[in-house]
Amino acid sequence: MVELKIESLRNGSLSSLPVRVPGFNIDKTVAATVAEPVWLHFGAGNIFRIFIAGLAQDLLDQGITDKGIIAADTFDGEIIEDIYKPHDNLTVAAGMRPDGNIDISIIASVCEAVNAASGGKEASDRLTAIACSPSLQMISFTLTEKGYALRGIDGNYLPVVTSDIGNGPSSCVHAMSRVCSLLLARFDSCRRPLALVSMDNCSHNGEKLRNSILEIASMWMEKGYVGRDFYDWISDEDNISFPWTMIDKITPRPDRTVQAKIEELGISGMDPVTTSKGTYIAPFVNAEIPQYLVIEDRFPAGRPELEKAGVYMTDRDTVNKVEKMKVTTCLNPLHTALAVFGCLLGYTKIADEMNDNDLCSLVRKLGYGEAMKVVTDPGIISPSEFIDEVINERLPNPYIPDAPQRIATDTSLKIPIRFGETIKSYIADPSLDVTSLQLVPLVIAGWLRYLLAKDDNGDDMTLSQDPMLSELQTFLHEVIWNDPATAGDRIDPILRNDMIFGTDLIACGLADKIRSMFVSMLQGKGSVRSTLQKYI
Repeated sequence: MVELKIESLRNGSLSSLPVRVPGFNIDKTVAATVAEPVWLHFGAGNIFRIFIAGLAQDLLDQGITDKGIIAADTFDGEIIEDIYKPHDNLTVAAGMRPDGNIDISIIASVCEAVNAASGGKEASDRLTAIACSPSLQMISFTLTEKGYALRGIDGNYLPVVTSDIGNGPSSCVHAMSRVCSLLLARFDSCRRPLALVSMDNCSHNGEKLRNSILEIASMWMEKGYVGRDFYDWISDEDNISFPWTMIDKITPRPDRTVQAKIEELGISGMDPVTTSKGTYIAPFVNAEIPQYLVIEDRFPAGRPELEKAGVYMTDRDTVNKVEKMKVTTCLNPLHTALAVFGCLLGYTKIADEMNDNDLCSLVRKLGYGEAMKVVTDPGIISPSEFIDEVINERLPNPYIPDAPQRIATDTSLKIPIRFGETIKSYIADPSLDVTSLQLVPLVIAGWLRYLLAKDDNGDDMTLSQDPMLSELQTFLHEVIWNDPATAGDRIDPILRNDMIFGTDLIACGLADKIRSMFVSMLQGKGSVRSTLQKYI
């Protein structure tokens, strides 16, 4: 068995296996990157390791660059200590093909990994040194949407943010505060420009990142920790830019069957770990083959030639259109539909749902029918080709162990974009009738039925995390899964909540249809299935 170590690359033991190994000199790349860093990334999880680091690997293999990435994690330092360090920052990337074949490669583009969560002063000093390097061109992020949030659902600052504002730049904890303090250090040292690039799967991600950074800086300025000159400097996108991006690659948690196949090839030490913060991560990453990254080309300090690794470099309007196409039509609404009904019908894998005629028909008619009528065509990616790939290749891939329970997380935050935008587009288009929608209301009714925490057999089921879960269940606490008479008008306060749906569903005329569908799913065992069949 061969260990996942740089020494195994040096002595050829890894290259003797049926895996793709790096085609560049790792030692020289590490030395060059540490000396003159170009790219720092926050968020050292799976999507970074297989996709973002994979892009850098591609550029290194082509000889287009001689520098890799420096990874940092401000949330879970155990990722760095338990996964990165024992394997010399290497990752086994497993690309899962629909035919069962796996593309195995060794990712070696991460040249340094910084434990910014629990690494102490040494890690903090190193991050500051990297941020102050005149050579640095970009800091990218995969933190999930929550990583940019400064406030809780009550509208008040999170306790950690309140503490960071009070304590100032010298002792920050929250990721946004840490980054703002690094920008201050760069301002004080070299004042060289920089791009801050969110690569998270959320709408207008660059805007979210910019707003959070500027808010922290504003509060520090108010308290006298920083001057107006610093705030003005980071507010000018000729100095600090915040490009918008769209990212797409399904990257589930590590799968034991993939681990077994990697170990069968002869690579040892692939056991996953669960950190004290609940992160489940392994030395390998399994993911689908298709991937998309579209970036607004605004880099005041220059950038790596990402387009040569397959990244679409374009303008902000096009990024916005691609993101809207994916999130409101071609992928995300289909995912949420499968998540809601998959949980209710007892599925644990998305691919298995696509073998269910009812669920497959649901996503086909939802995507090709209702959503495509108002799709945004970005020009650089064909909506019809994109949705074809999603429905015919990506979702049915049996070797992508993605779960409806994972996708059902934070549904209340996702619905306003995934379905609310379609509803609003129907309302705005005089040639369309919003009340003609059938499947969008069906998914919404299914989600409300899901919130009762009873599956279609009436058995208890655990609901995925959602910041509004308690509040939503309060409205529904008297509704009984097998007693339609208990429904009454109890879902009305939810339906008129335009924060959830992007519009008032009662005012727009969809409420009666959703109520009827919801009541139909309260007929007892099998009523979710029968309601689904009725409307598809």
